[in-house]
Amino acid sequence: MLTRANLREGETVLVSGASGGVGSATVQLAQARGAKVIAVTSASKAKALLELGALKTIDRGDDLIAAIGATGVDVAIDLVAAPQWPALLDVLRPHGRYAVAGAIAGPIVELDVRSLYPKDLSFFGCTVLEPQVFKNLVKRIEHKEIALWWLRPIRCAK
Repeated sequence: MLTRANLREGETVLVSGASGGVGSATVQLAQARGAKVIAVTSASKAKALLELGALKTIDRGDDLIAAIGATGVDVAIDLVAAPQWPALLDVLRPHGRYAVAGAIAGPIVELDVRSLYPKDLSFFGCTVLEPQVFKNLVKRIEHKEIALWWLRPIRCAK
């Protein structure tokens, strides 16, 4: 998602669903790219996300525009979708990028196209990895640049 959205050093990225496995890895990978990360999560998981590299957390029930301000982020990484979806577009800057790879809160969203074309936003659906992404991820794990805290040892039956 970060590669498809072309997240660059110094940009601000908002990650919805940041406390799950994919979301927490996204927080760390975005921070490793030199981006400023805002994580949307529950209050009980905010501290862990700050420790993983988020600069700020927002409770998933809060108003994103009030918490961030209109046009406060360059990239929105969405793992949640409805019902907070329209606000993700509202907080994007002109020429902002929205990437989605999940819809755990609901797959149906409503789009007012006036939130899309005036800001010249780009949308990316992400299911297929670019060739370099997996290699880069493994390298970062091997160099302990990201923590896989959500994984637990698997015990095999004898």
